[in-house]
Amino acid sequence: MIVRVALPAHLRTIARVSGEVELEVAGGCTIAGVLDALEARFPALRGTIRDHGTRERRPFIRFFVCAEDWSHHAPDSELPEPVRAGREPFLVIGAIAGG
Repeated sequence: MIVRVALPAHLRTIARVSGEVELEVAGGCTIAGVLDALEARFPALRGTIRDHGTRERRPFIRFFVCAEDWSHHAPDSELPEPVRAGREPFLVIGAIAGG
């Protein structure tokens, strides 16, 4: 299954890509599956989205799916059909903090 992934500018620079990337995701189409496929294709991204040791989402990184924040969903959460079908992208967003 092919999933579209949109990365923030700083991660596109690290991965040396422009625009969205398309990834083949084997097995179940989950958050972890998409991130595994992303890190396998772009090894420079390892540790930028998830911690090396815990594999938990890094602070200031958010995931959006079908206009909803999925940042706190379990990594094994199955992604909705529009993402699995390639109609909607899996968005990785660099959050901004401040006051």
